[in-house]
Amino acid sequence: MCQLLGMNCNVPTDICFSFAGFQARGGATDVHSDGWGIAFFEGRGTRVFLEPLASCSSPLAGVVRSYPIHSENVIAHIRKATQGVVALENTHPFMRELWGRYWIFAHNGHLPDFAPELDGSFTPVGDTDSERAFCWLLQNLRQRFASRPPSQAQLFETLHQLTLEVGALGAFNFLLSNGDCLFAHCSTRLSYIIRQAPFAVAHLSDQDLSIDFSDVTTPDDRVAVIATVPLTDNEAWTTMPSGSLWLFEEGAPVTHRLTVTAPQPPDA
Repeated sequence: MCQLLGMNCNVPTDICFSFAGFQARGGATDVHSDGWGIAFFEGRGTRVFLEPLASCSSPLAGVVRSYPIHSENVIAHIRKATQGVVALENTHPFMRELWGRYWIFAHNGHLPDFAPELDGSFTPVGDTDSERAFCWLLQNLRQRFASRPPSQAQLFETLHQLTLEVGALGAFNFLLSNGDCLFAHCSTRLSYIIRQAPFAVAHLSDQDLSIDFSDVTTPDDRVAVIATVPLTDNEAWTTMPSGSLWLFEEGAPVTHRLTVTAPQPPDA
């Protein structure tokens, strides 16, 4: 299984600290060595870095870790392949355009019987269940709302309905964003933390690295970090209930709803 990392903020923020711990899980402190990727929204544009190698020893991942790209929405992924060969085209996160905006998607799980009919509006490039699910989600959004984007409430409700269908077929943890907000679905395992004033010191679980957020923030900053497994060992993370869909905006959870009784987390 793979691991997910997301960030949603009320001001552009860098993810260097969290990515340092996440990067180590790609082959050093964990087994997710079949590729890694990260996507940053900047206005209507995105920066996407992908590599079908272990992130722990990747020079490119080291560059991303040390380069303070500031973004309000970030999605990252480290891969342990279950479907599809280890290749660049199968490396998450995936990106597509819908309604004149880029959408970014990353998935952790396994959908062995998911073979939806696709109408050609969104076509997988690789051969993963994850990319098929992403194309199917966007296809259904386009079919239901045509060329006009829905309200945020309509979008959340529709994603909730679509997630019910896919989530019934297997493990379907995912992060999805169009740059305005971030959706997170917990099928088996996902946690989040909200960092806001008064800021404190955080220490990574996977590396002996700490940061005092009071030195690098303002009192008005608010940052939500979402991860498959908590990244720090001295902070109180919130475990999302299995089978729940969440909407994060401006660095906080705005709404959430239970979807289905999800599969049990794997022992690993």
